[in-house]
Order: sequence, then C-alpha cells, then structure tokens
Amino acid sequence: MSKKQHRGWGVGEQAEQHYLVEPRHLAGGGDVRHVSEFLRAAGWTDQSRTGGPLVFDSPARTVHVAYNPFVRPGGWTITGKANDHEPEWNVTFNPQTPVEIVAGFTDALTKSRSAHAPNPWAPLRQHGWETERAQHFTAVSPDRNAWLQFHQTGEGQAHWWAGARTEHGRTWDAVLTPSTPMHLIEAFSAALADPQPVMRPRGNIPPSRWIRTTSVSVRPSELGAWQQARISAARAATWARNSWASSSPRTHTPTPRPYAAAAGAVRTGR
Repeated sequence: MSKKQHRGWGVGEQAEQHYLVEPRHLAGGGDVRHVSEFLRAAGWTDQSRTGGPLVFDSPARTVHVAYNPFVRPGGWTITGKANDHEPEWNVTFNPQTPVEIVAGFTDALTKSRSAHAPNPWAPLRQHGWETERAQHFTAVSPDRNAWLQFHQTGEGQAHWWAGARTEHGRTWDAVLTPSTPMHLIEAFSAALADPQPVMRPRGNIPPSRWIRTTSVSVRPSELGAWQQARISAARAATWARNSWASSSPRTHTPTPRPYAAAAGAVRTGR
C-alpha cells in the first residue's frame, strides 16, 4: 500500500500507520472513547467502575448510556426514561457497530432539538441510498451492504432495525424501539449514510474485500489534536446551552471532521 506522510512533523516524533476506511459501515467497532469522551465533555456523569462496563447518565438523569464488552452479545445499550410527552425508549448497538455511527446517535443526545420536523430517510436519500416499500419500509446503501428498516410484524409490533454485512456475513446490528425520538433516529441515519471514511489503526481493519482503505502516516500529536477538537466542540456547545436562556438565539457548533487533512492520500484497494 502507498503511504502519505504529513509535512511539518516535530523532531523525534514517530509516525504511526493508520488507515482511512470506507464505507464506514464496514469499518469495525473502533475506539469507544470516541463516544464516551464526548459525553463526558458534554457534562454527562460517568458512573463507570474500574474493570466494569462504561456507564453514563445525562445531566438530567433522563437518559442512560452503557457499553458492556463483558457479556454476550454485549455492546451499547441506551435508555430514555418516560416523561409527560414521550414513553420510555431503548436502543441497542452490538460491539462491532462503528463508533462513529453510534456517536451520530449519542452526540445528538447532548444537543438541542432542531426546529425542523425530523425525517430519518432524508439523509439516506441524499447520499444515494435506495428506499423500498414493502411490508417493511427499507433504505439500502449504494453498495447494498447496509440498511435501515422500519420493521413491522403486526398490530402494535414494530421496531427500527439497521445493520451491515460483508462477504463473511452480518457484522453488526442496531435495534431502536418505535418510541425512540425521531430526531435521534435522523441523527443516527445521517451518521450511517455519511460517505466520509473513518480512521482505524494498523491491525484493526476487518478482513473484507468490500472495504477500501487509504494508508496514512499520522503523528500521535496529530491524533491527539483531532480528538481534542471533538472534545472542545462538545464543551463549547454545552457552555453555550448553559449560558443562555432558552429563548435566546443559539449558534450551532458543528462537530469537526478530524480526518479531512488525511483524506487526500492515494487510495489503495483491499
């Protein structure tokens, strides 16, 4: 594989080989800190115990996020408590769900709702996913290897189901109860359909001929700067929400795309 090196490295800092992986839905689980550090920076309470699963509660203690790798099938469990306006809802992502896709959902938990009416299918159509109307309404990725489906099996029996597969079989699943707030499902579908590649270190690329990779050499300080930019965005957005009354206009703080500088590398098939 060809390798791209970045200019201006500090003296004595050793570059590390990483890969930009696409499509992102086949990239494998990734580093769970991509999710947990954002929640912590957004003011969520870390209830985790040493050697146990990750556990976070929202500031109002209305949403509970956990990641448990010690049980089968394990993975992410997210629960929203019932209130006067919404029933309880539950979401699960298995451990191989790419953290960037999980973060599409969990990042949205930390942000104010948009004024527009949410549409989970819109981000998928925008990026060329095909929608199919049958017993279950389904959107399928351009490579036909990922999907989002509103699955109805009978009166009052429905759930949202997403997942991906390689030539070796299904790699991950996500299940969302129908009571899950629609703006969160839209945020999840936007992350699922995002065509931007995601980064994985050497040795962490799933074995699949359907994955495309770009080899890049990255400094540890550069990785740290990308991670810090994401954390800083969470802190800034949290500070803005806490500093203004609900009637005050707010400026949206976008979550940065950390790998933009690395995306120019020459792609190599895998």
